[in-house]
Amino acid sequence: MSVRVFALIATTLLVLPISGSVLWAQSAQQQTGAPPRRVAHPQIEINPRPLLYRRCTDWYVLQDRPSGTVLFPQQHCWWVRG
Repeated sequence: MSVRVFALIATTLLVLPISGSVLWAQSAQQQTGAPPRRVAHPQIEINPRPLLYRRCTDWYVLQDRPSGTVLFPQQHCWWVRG
């Protein structure tokens, strides 16, 4: 027998038991019916902003102009949560 044939036979005899045990472990896992593992994804909770609306007050102011006294409108607005 040549050295190459002997090396091939020795390698085959060493590899077969290892690959057989791996295949046996995989088939045993499939036979148990264990469900596959699921990865828990982080959940993000989104809270909407509170609704805002504008509240305004308005009034008239008398202003002295070169042409005479004028009634001039004024307004003030702000944001209010609803």
